[in-house]
Amino acid sequence: MSVNGDSLTALALGLLQGPGSNARTILGLVGPPAAGKSTLARHLVAEVERVEGPGSAAYVPLDGFHLSGAQLRRLGLTHRKGAPETFDAHGYVALLHRIAGDRFRDVYVPDFDRTLDEPVAARHVVRPHTRLVITEGNYLASTDAPWPEARRLLRELWYVDTDDALREERLLRRHRDIGRDEATARDWVAGNDHPNGEYVKTGRPRCTRTVTGSGLPAAPNRGSVP
Repeated sequence: MSVNGDSLTALALGLLQGPGSNARTILGLVGPPAAGKSTLARHLVAEVERVEGPGSAAYVPLDGFHLSGAQLRRLGLTHRKGAPETFDAHGYVALLHRIAGDRFRDVYVPDFDRTLDEPVAARHVVRPHTRLVITEGNYLASTDAPWPEARRLLRELWYVDTDDALREERLLRRHRDIGRDEATARDWVAGNDHPNGEYVKTGRPRCTRTVTGSGLPAAPNRGSVP
């Protein structure tokens, strides 16, 4: 699939048609690290807004619920950053419940800043008139609590499948961009990103459909300016 994925845009727009079309719909994207989830989510949000108008779609990344460096150090989990236990999963589920049920207020959404290597508050917003929310993250298809509760709030969940070699290339670039040397980057990919990715793959059968992320460019390194 290319980044101009017109067929996927059509599928996303199709979620806004039919009975209950004025209701808010949440579409989930799941896949292993560096599969292209955030790039696809942002592309779909932009395309839906181009057709339906500004604010009609919104982006909600799970990565905004990364535990901060201070909390990872407190818990002794710095070496496992990115694993399921290094997210505020219950906070993420609570936000999805609010997004699903609150159509009268702006709902602010955190993000993860790869330059700071820390979560940041309120980078994104779901407006009262937003009809399609696209959320993405590694663990949305997991059967471990509380992820199934998040899954129940999603209209559909798409698995973003990308060749492992391409994902590794993207991951190495990501780690080099935050200052890790080549050996450290490769050790991190092998010892942390790889096992996390293998865990994510087990959820593929629980997804609505599989889409290909190999043609997507690597997501830009999101700095302090959105």
